[in-house]
Amino acid sequence: MKWVKNVGTLLVTGVLLAALPGCEKQEGPAEHAGKEIDKEMQEAGEQADNTLDKIGEQIEQTGEDIKEAAEDDDR
Repeated sequence: MKWVKNVGTLLVTGVLLAALPGCEKQEGPAEHAGKEIDKEMQEAGEQADNTLDKIGEQIEQTGEDIKEAAEDDDR
């Protein structure tokens, strides 16, 4: 009798494990659109950071150019 119980337990466990992949939540259109928006916002943020870095570098270079020009005028 004990082996019947063990076999039954194994069968139930096997059925449950086989059914788990079928329980995965399917992505609906709203969730898909939300993920796309998140992705686009991330990319836009990265582009803005790059642009601000370039602007900062240009401002620093302009400051250095002004400083050099002022030093040349002092001579």
